[in-house]
Amino acid sequence: MTASSISSTTSKQGASLSGKPQCYHCGDPCKTDTIKIEEKFFCCEGCQLVFEIINSNGLCDYYAYQRHPGLGKIKAIRKEKYAYLDEPKVAELLYSFTDGDLCIVKLYIPGVHCSSCMWLLEHLRQLREGIVESRLNFGTKEVTIHFSSSKISIRQLVELLCSIGYEPQITLNQTEEKTRKKPRGLRVYRLGVAAFCFSFIMMMSFPEYFGGFGLSEKDAQIFRSLNLLLGIPVFFFSAGEFFSTAWKGLKTKTLNIDAPIALAVTITFVRSVYEILSGTGGGYLDSMSGIVFFMLIGRILQERTYHSLSFHRDYKSYFPIAVTVQTSEGWMPRSLQELKANDLVQLHNEEIIPADGILEAGNAQIDYSFVTGESAPVLRNCGDKIFAGGRQIGEKILVRLTQPVSGSYLSSLWNHQSFSKNKSKDREYKNSVQIMSRYFTAILFILVACVAIYWWMVHPANILPAATAMLIVACPCALLLAATFTNSNLIRLFSNAGLYLKDATVIEALAKTNSIVFDKTGTLTQGTEVTSYTGEALSKREAQSIHSLVAPSHHPYSRALVTYTKQATPIPIKYWQEYPGEGVRAMIDDQLVKVGNARFVGVPESSANLYAQLGEKTWSFTVTPRFRPGLKQLVDSLRHRFELTLLSGDTATQEAELRQIFGTDSQLNFGQQPIDKLQFIEKLQQSKRKVVMIGDGLNDAGALQQSDVGITLAEDINNFSPACDAILDARNFHKLPQLLQLAKASKWIIGFSFFISILYNIIGLSIAAAAAMNPMIAAILMPASTLTIVLLSTGLSSVYAWKLRLTKMN
Repeated sequence: MTASSISSTTSKQGASLSGKPQCYHCGDPCKTDTIKIEEKFFCCEGCQLVFEIINSNGLCDYYAYQRHPGLGKIKAIRKEKYAYLDEPKVAELLYSFTDGDLCIVKLYIPGVHCSSCMWLLEHLRQLREGIVESRLNFGTKEVTIHFSSSKISIRQLVELLCSIGYEPQITLNQTEEKTRKKPRGLRVYRLGVAAFCFSFIMMMSFPEYFGGFGLSEKDAQIFRSLNLLLGIPVFFFSAGEFFSTAWKGLKTKTLNIDAPIALAVTITFVRSVYEILSGTGGGYLDSMSGIVFFMLIGRILQERTYHSLSFHRDYKSYFPIAVTVQTSEGWMPRSLQELKANDLVQLHNEEIIPADGILEAGNAQIDYSFVTGESAPVLRNCGDKIFAGGRQIGEKILVRLTQPVSGSYLSSLWNHQSFSKNKSKDREYKNSVQIMSRYFTAILFILVACVAIYWWMVHPANILPAATAMLIVACPCALLLAATFTNSNLIRLFSNAGLYLKDATVIEALAKTNSIVFDKTGTLTQGTEVTSYTGEALSKREAQSIHSLVAPSHHPYSRALVTYTKQATPIPIKYWQEYPGEGVRAMIDDQLVKVGNARFVGVPESSANLYAQLGEKTWSFTVTPRFRPGLKQLVDSLRHRFELTLLSGDTATQEAELRQIFGTDSQLNFGQQPIDKLQFIEKLQQSKRKVVMIGDGLNDAGALQQSDVGITLAEDINNFSPACDAILDARNFHKLPQLLQLAKASKWIIGFSFFISILYNIIGLSIAAAAAMNPMIAAILMPASTLTIVLLSTGLSSVYAWKLRLTKMN
């Protein structure tokens, strides 16, 4: 298929608001109209190259699924960036399977965003010989590729993905994830067996309910025997997890909520077996299978996990799997596990420092924002110490390691005792439902003992029927169902509102919150803005020149200056060039125009952090993080119900503005190291505070783990975020007050549902204690109570979420 032949499958190429043509590949405005193929314009040679690759391989249907499906200007990849993948030891770390030739690799592609991406990534075999098959999981943004290593190496495969604009993110954590055990989905099979058996047992129990339907005793016994056969897999397989959990609790001298459930199921099964084999009745196998069925449904709904999200990430999800090290054979790639003290490591622009070391060569501008929270890059000279986790911006540097990866400051933070805690298990043990179930069980046993004593004095033959019927009817299933169905519906409502919870125990922890701690950079702020500048007032032409120069750059400071000069219309520029970590320059109207740091522009440093020069004129701009829209209203709605604190690794440059937002009652702490944040959370908890920590980076990881609930704010929920209990979509940050209100409402919703379940239990216990319980009554009472609880819990939580404007009522 030629370039001209695809016009019928794509819409006409548009123009940007400035009148410039849009890039046919990515849709960005084109700086020039000289990069084109026939009538198709491109913003850069990278996009043109991607189009040529796709077009020459007959894959131009890629442009038919979505207009301008590319992700913006294609970044040039350093030639040796992926040379470490040529090392067999390193490559093997990424393989999910290999037989020596056929290899399977799973790669995370952050750039996946539409159906065109899926179509192209699933047709990779047409781009290069040796690729056998490729399949994309759109939810997790992971592509699984089968390829022949004798025809294409993994390095060539990765470079092919980069060349078409889908650079994979390869991190140290990927080499360990494949060894972790995956859930086997056994509970789903147990539910399936319980559902099948429950439906048939109910159907074959109708003669028992209505007096036999004229069946002979022999035929009735056949139906009972069939029910018993169906009840056996429910008891031994479907109910198995209740027995195992109850036994684990008993071994640790803990009476968990599964213990009375296991007891009720056992008594129901044993009594049913006795009645059926002795010919004295039909038993209660319908009630037993119903209990197991509804309990499993509740647990599956409550414990839904978002498989595309990860709540357990650490620094390994941020680090590369290998770096370039000087050896006796020259510069060679080496995996991070092999690094040791005194190794000389070579790092290029935007590469991560893998371990603590000393700068030996080059000008280092280290972005520590993901480690310390400080948003401004730090300048370091030869001989200065630099720390793991920083990202080099600019030219190549050489670093002499003083520690292996495991001995770095960042690794030591992860070895803190807070990371060894299992918060989910701790919360589960202290869960109010677990506590209530213990009292419920104790009261039930006391009532059963009293009824047994009564019938022992009045009519001993009724002791066993009455006592077992009470244990069958009054197990704490209704209480547990109230909690599980309320929590499962709340998890759904939270996710619809952009808050994704690790598990149901987080809901009650959120409900108990009385203190909220915020990080600043990336949490309360979003992007940057120009807050002041010095120099002559910009003329219209000068504003156009500066705007046109910085528009193609993706640096945060450039984007701030683009916004600041947004009224200016772009003008033609020549010889545009960007110097990473330094600035940008170009010729405009035969004059050299530069924007960047003081050294790049050639002016003395001042309190500003961005400088511009056009001919003889210079300007100094102060660029600061921009607060999220509606932050003041959000804080105002929280400050009267919660104790608010700010912990920032940044400097106090915006303290005055933040004080106006938070008021005088809140603590504002700046220059906080990760360990400082963690220790501050510990002190709050020692003063009996229930703390929610909201952050976004590695520097917040310790505090997120130490807090009662750690919430990560994410611009893209599938991208990197540190270990946490919940992930909040940044677009829904303004909903935080309503989300916390909904969590607090869960307590009274569960309490009210529990009250209704108690009423049903009183009715059932009264009938059972009188030795008047029969399969018909049990078959009506137990489903009725279950349906009432389910409808109440889901209905009340949905109505309250609608009242808080978190959802729309259908």
